[in-house]
Amino acid sequence: MEVINGFKKLPQISNFSIITIGNFDGIHLGHQKILDFLAEKAKKYSLLSLILTFSPHPEKILGKKRTKMIQTLDQRVKELNKYNIKACLIVPFDDKFSSLSSQDFIQQIVLNTLKAKMVIVGENFHFGKNREGDISQLHRLASQFNFQVFSIPSVTIEGKTVSSSLVRSFLREGKIEKVYTLLGRSYEIEGKVIRGKSRGKALGFPTANIETENEIVPPGVFITTAWLKSKKFHSMTNVGIRPTFNQQETNIESYIINFNKNLYGEKIRINFIKKIRDEIKFKTSEDLSRQIKKDLETTKLYFKLK
Repeated sequence: MEVINGFKKLPQISNFSIITIGNFDGIHLGHQKILDFLAEKAKKYSLLSLILTFSPHPEKILGKKRTKMIQTLDQRVKELNKYNIKACLIVPFDDKFSSLSSQDFIQQIVLNTLKAKMVIVGENFHFGKNREGDISQLHRLASQFNFQVFSIPSVTIEGKTVSSSLVRSFLREGKIEKVYTLLGRSYEIEGKVIRGKSRGKALGFPTANIETENEIVPPGVFITTAWLKSKKFHSMTNVGIRPTFNQQETNIESYIINFNKNLYGEKIRINFIKKIRDEIKFKTSEDLSRQIKKDLETTKLYFKLK
């Protein structure tokens, strides 16, 4: 998949295209349904398949509250690359772009610039200034300007609509297994190993302290896997404020089982598999150490390790 950053780098499109439009934060099951449909129709009708997405998230520019992203932009692009789609256009979302009316957005961007003959979106799709455009208007514009619209129904699980906002909610609550059901895969963060305060080492459990650009990291103690240079390791990860030591800032610490190499400065990916418990404040560091041993036993049992 070709990644194009902004309209200035977009090459002239000569053939007609089939496009989907959205933020695609998290690439959850609803997004996946749209992307699969796009790839299928592009192949059937021999059209250029194109994803139109935005960075930053429109709500970061327009919203009263700052939306925290499920993925970094790099993670989103890597996940989108798994689908059989030709190109991804990342549009810098700013005040000027947000001022386009819904009709101007369709005429100037979707039709004139991207040469779309088919547009595939979710059923709750909104577009244009102040989100004034909806599916009904999109269908009217399609009749007026001779292009096709496919509105893909939402995916529901246990009576709830799968959405990025629901994923964010579950992540904030540390409900990582529920997140898995919405994404169809484990939640992942990536970052760099940095020097910590060596408290884990003092307790007998040297950990990799992780600095990440991921904006949402689920709180608690988790069974995880760690990826280092494409190699997978069993691990246990704690995300929290270390209440036993009266800290305030959030820390991410991974204990990689049967691993004792120096990782400072290394890139690392962490996949969250199962939650063990919430973070607890212990009376003494000895109590904390005993609990970590129990957590490690739980982790080893999960991985069937001795």
